[in-house]
Amino acid sequence: MSSAESESQTQTKTMWVFAYGAMLWKEDLPFLQKITGCITGYVRRFWVASDDYQCFPNKRGRVVALVRTGCPRDMVWGATYEIDKQNEASVASEPEFFGRAGFAKRTATFYPVLTKRAQFTSHVKPFDITLYVATDNNSCFKRNEPLNVTASCIANAHGPNGSNAEYLYNLAAEMRLIAPNYEDHHLYPLESAVKKIIAEREASVDL
Repeated sequence: MSSAESESQTQTKTMWVFAYGAMLWKEDLPFLQKITGCITGYVRRFWVASDDYQCFPNKRGRVVALVRTGCPRDMVWGATYEIDKQNEASVASEPEFFGRAGFAKRTATFYPVLTKRAQFTSHVKPFDITLYVATDNNSCFKRNEPLNVTASCIANAHGPNGSNAEYLYNLAAEMRLIAPNYEDHHLYPLESAVKKIIAEREASVDL
């Protein structure tokens, strides 16, 4: 193979990145394919304090991160996007895909599953994808935060994109479409806890 051919292949190479949060419904990035499915050996947790959502006084809301467990029974459902090499730089600002300080780049096996959220299905067999995993070097990472603390932060946080609770609700809605038979033991209890806090707050205002 000539050097020109090798360079051409490098320039047209694509990468697959795993979406497990807001990018599942935002989709405001250039991509070639989106395939729904899951990875194993990880869990998704609302354990990252985020400036995107602010509680009062001066407390941050919560967004999701991937946490490696190594247990094959643990799984995270979401979607993987195929990104053309020429568009990699334009989506590099998306922390869910390309990471920030305190996140480690990893490779995992993705298991495609055809669902209502699958836009393209060129892959039917498992294949390797890129993802970013939260580490304890990240000062925003609140490992093992009690669910009631997380729920309180989310229920009281707002940001430029709306309420932190809506972020949570949107994610739960996506998961019910992507994996209707999978019981997420973090996401759904957290959703219920946040709804309870907000309902009780609204009820007290009406009194």
